[in-house]
Amino acid sequence: MTPFFNGDSNFTDLACSAGKKRLSLKLGVSFFLFGLINNVLYVIILSAALDLVPPSTPKGIIAFCNIAPALIAKLGWPYFLKGRIRYARRIVACCTLSFIGMLVVAFHESLYSRLLGICLASFSSGLGEMTFLQLSTTYSRSVGGRSVGYFASGTGAAGIVGAFMWWELRGLGVSTGVGISAVLPFILPLAYFLLLPRPAAFMHQSSSTSYTLVPADDLETEIDDDLSAQDDVESRVEPKVTVRLSAADKWRLVKPMLLKYMLPLFCVYTLEYTINQGIAPTLLFPVPSYGLLSKIIHSTRDYYPLWQLVYQTTVFFSRSSISLGLKTLPAHLLPAPAVIQFVILLLLVFESAVGLLPEDRQAGSIFLVFILISIEGVCGGLAYVNVFYCINQEQPDPASTHNPDVIKQEREFKIGSIGFADSSGILLASILAVPTEMELCRAQVARGKYLCQGL
Repeated sequence: MTPFFNGDSNFTDLACSAGKKRLSLKLGVSFFLFGLINNVLYVIILSAALDLVPPSTPKGIIAFCNIAPALIAKLGWPYFLKGRIRYARRIVACCTLSFIGMLVVAFHESLYSRLLGICLASFSSGLGEMTFLQLSTTYSRSVGGRSVGYFASGTGAAGIVGAFMWWELRGLGVSTGVGISAVLPFILPLAYFLLLPRPAAFMHQSSSTSYTLVPADDLETEIDDDLSAQDDVESRVEPKVTVRLSAADKWRLVKPMLLKYMLPLFCVYTLEYTINQGIAPTLLFPVPSYGLLSKIIHSTRDYYPLWQLVYQTTVFFSRSSISLGLKTLPAHLLPAPAVIQFVILLLLVFESAVGLLPEDRQAGSIFLVFILISIEGVCGGLAYVNVFYCINQEQPDPASTHNPDVIKQEREFKIGSIGFADSSGILLASILAVPTEMELCRAQVARGKYLCQGL
């Protein structure tokens, strides 16, 4: 009888292993799509800025309308709303807002109408990013940490995919190009309802004897709640009690995170977007006449898209670090990316205003800028994914361990409350970028370099 028992056991182990892999794959694809689709419209709108507004309109107004509503969403929702999160409703609402916003941009030529459409899409993007990060906390810490990694990887890919999509769609015109991109948000609810495994599925996989399987009907009726399997079991024993975090509770949770998480994220985003929007446009050189660069750079206007491509590519790989299995940064090293970026900002300012290398070493200067912007992208991506990963992995407050609903809401609030740090950094950078670019251009003209005036 022993051989038969071993065979059955091996077969069961293989089936269990295959089931876990299938669940992990579905989880990874779902959260990658959440990050990609939620952020790709933001990139498309920025890429299409020149085509969306008249030539006399400052392009900075597009950047402002593309970030300010997202900041309002990230600031308002976690701090002012109370009670449990209805994920299905939120995701459907985000999809609808993005769809309407992009249609308004596509089919209205009025400047104010287009700005309104951009604001709607931006608000949806901010609310969506916060919602999907909060959704990761409804899983166990090991699964939730992987979810954050997959989501961050998707947001990194959005920069490359969005820029490439608009490059291909712009030839169709604004109305058709933006109109086609308006259907992308429908992927979000489809992935949520049809692809994403529920938290209970992972709990059942990890311990089939400790948890009672939740019937399919129960999962259908509780799809908005996304409670863990443990919560489902306890809810059958004890009656539900409405739990809401008070303003005092939220301040108690936020206070320890201000210096530990929010300040590093705020500094990283302020520095990298100041570089991207205020310094990178002035990192110009004569058009190369030979070599590989001569095949890429055909005019001085090609340098800025090149720097953006380098940045977006390195951000994608660094935001994918956790999903690729690389080690995470320990919490005490989270400020390191901001410190490195500050040094990079100083070096790039010096390169733009004075020049780090002699003028006859143009190739060396271009290579140096390439390296510095690559490091900038790596630092930005690592800061983003590691801050949210560390928050996802934090242990609950000992005072809340007696109530699973309180623990659930505290985890959701903590990861959702961080989002305004990066958005406010981007907003500050958009304000700093304009005078930075103007002063650097003046410094170049003063030393006889007039390339920035020809853009």
